[in-house]
Formats: sequence, C-alpha cells, structure tokens
Amino acid sequence: MDDTKDDHPVYVIGAGPGGLAAAAVLRGRGVRAVILEKSNDVGASWRRHYDRLHLHTTRRLSGLPGLPMPRSFGRWVSRDNVVRYLEKYADYHGLEIVTGVEVTRIARADDSRWLLHATGGRELTGSAVVVATGYNHTPRLPGWTGAETFRGDLVHAGEYRNAAPYAGRDVLVVGAGNTGAEIAVDLAAGGAGRVRLAIRTVPHIVRRSTAGWPAQRTGILVRRLPTRLVDRAAETLCRISVPDLSTQGLPRPGTGLYTRVREGAIPVHDVGLIDAVRTARVEPVAAVDSFDDGKVVLADGTRIAPDAVIAATGYRRDLEPLVGHLDVLDGRGRPVVHGGRSPAQAPGLYFTGFTNPISGMFRELAIDARKIAAAVLRQ
Repeated sequence: MDDTKDDHPVYVIGAGPGGLAAAAVLRGRGVRAVILEKSNDVGASWRRHYDRLHLHTTRRLSGLPGLPMPRSFGRWVSRDNVVRYLEKYADYHGLEIVTGVEVTRIARADDSRWLLHATGGRELTGSAVVVATGYNHTPRLPGWTGAETFRGDLVHAGEYRNAAPYAGRDVLVVGAGNTGAEIAVDLAAGGAGRVRLAIRTVPHIVRRSTAGWPAQRTGILVRRLPTRLVDRAAETLCRISVPDLSTQGLPRPGTGLYTRVREGAIPVHDVGLIDAVRTARVEPVAAVDSFDDGKVVLADGTRIAPDAVIAATGYRRDLEPLVGHLDVLDGRGRPVVHGGRSPAQAPGLYFTGFTNPISGMFRELAIDARKIAAAVLRQ
C-alpha cells in the first residue's frame, strides 16, 4: 500500500455496512475510496453477533446503495445472511479494501488533506476521511463493586453465541435493550434452567410488525413529527398491542417512547419477550447494584446467586484516541455531526454509523453514504 504525492484517495475507516456503502457510492461517482479494516474480513462486528440475531428492519428497507438484498433472505434477514450480503456487496462493487490495518490517529496534514497514522508505522495522506468504525465498537462492562468475588461466569453479551453452554443453568442477563431481551428469550428457549433479566430502566416494547406493517415504517413516518405527538400516539398503540406485564415485574414505562428515542434509547422489538415474561420463562428483576461474596446484589437489596451473568450493557464508540484531539466529539464521545456534514473545524472529515435511528440503521447508512459522496464531490 503505497501513498504518493499524486495519490490522495478518500480513506474509509471500517469495512462494516457504513464503510462499504460510503466507498461504493464514492466509487460509483468516480472518486477513489480505500477502505482500511483492522480485522481480516468485511463485516467483522456482524460475524461476532449471537447466532439467532436477525435484523429488526425489513429486507426491502435494509439494502445498501446499488445492490438490494436477495428475496431469498426473507423479510427479517439473519446474521449469517447479513454477512453474506456484505461480502457480496464488496465484491459486486469492486471495492478497494486493505485488511489487517488499524488506523490509530487522524490528524491534519495541511489545509486540504488528512494524515492517518496506522499500524506498522504507516502514514497515509487522504483528501478526505470517512470514519465508519461502528456503533458497537468496544464492549462496555460496568465496574461493579465486588465483581471479582463472583464465582460463576461473567461475560459481556458480545461473547454470547447461543444457549448451548447454559443448558440447565441459572442465568442473569443484565440490560433490557434489544440485545439483552433477545438473549434472555434465546436462553429460555434453549434450555437454560432459569433466566432473569435485570432492568434499570423499563423499556418500551413494540411489535416488530403489526398486521403486516413493520414498526420500521412507522419510525420513518414519525421522525420529523413533534415528540409530544408521537409519544401520545405510541402510548395508545402500545396499550392496544402490548399487554400490561406489571404483575410479572415489567410495568409500562413512565416516559414517552419518542422522548426516550431522542435520548438515544431505541424501543425493544418483541421477538418473544412478551410471551416469555407472561409465562415466567424470563423473570424481570431489579438492576444490578454490586457483587458481594460471590452473589449479585440487586438495587432493591435482593441477593441472588446465578451460575452465570451476561452483561448486555452496551458498547463504547471509542473514538477519543482516533479523533478526540480534533474537538469533533460531544460530551458523550459521539461525533457532533454525521453523514454529509463535516465539523466546522475539520472539513473533509465525515462520520457514519454512530447514531441508532428508529428508522433503521442500514437505511440511514445508505442515506449517509449518498450525502457523504455528494459532499466529497463538492469539496
């Protein structure tokens, strides 16, 4: 990989769906784009997800620019088919991908170019940079007091694959987002002896599809409506479509659905959680407070002794080492802008894939890719 004065491509960091989409649209518009990927394959994060994972967005609304997802994948695309699609996408568009290279720092080369510091002492100069390192970058495991005393298995959800290792065992899943809810359901269906779900903030639960109408389409329609209006409509819909599970330990949320979305909390798409809670195959419990003498102490003072704890506690974007010195991140470590907009103090630097939109991640990545390509051409 040589970098000469006459060759300053757009560098795209990350060969996930966001990076592939951006590079494909750039290439289609005559701009050389080079993807730098630290792993050995495209779609590395998707390869690490648990076995039963499916997109919560429809196949028709999840294709990336220039290549629809095959109809044979079905309406809700599996993890394995997502990986197959990303591999096919890179090949179909003839994307230039360099694997095994991790970019560690991005800096200004001059007024119009960017300098990338990468593994192996590489220094690469690009005309623009697209950061697409992913929403689920670095597993976040809370620093629970006393966790070292726990004698069972304590793992992050990123290490979970399927229920087989937990057959007959007592498992506590921590975190009631989509990942935690789906892992809890998978464990219950896969033969775990007991499954409890520790909940700090009661989630909104929506049906993935109602009478054939996917929740994603509703999310697209309401994105620009007033928050209060959407909250009221969502409350009415949820009361009709989702049963009250208060007696089973899962009350209705006290805040509006769209209010929570604006704060970054996506509702849980039901893939079996409602029935699992209603039939007591998954037991909601209070949040984890700490560990003590090998036991888990919950926020309500209850002490339990599961055989295993799976922490579905999210991920960090981990962008600070890469761009933190450029003053382009907000107080929570997220890019201040995304898509076709560059930070005012960093023209030519773009970000994609760092939001969790109610309208669907893949759909928004496709939109971002087109906006980024248009911005690069204007630049």
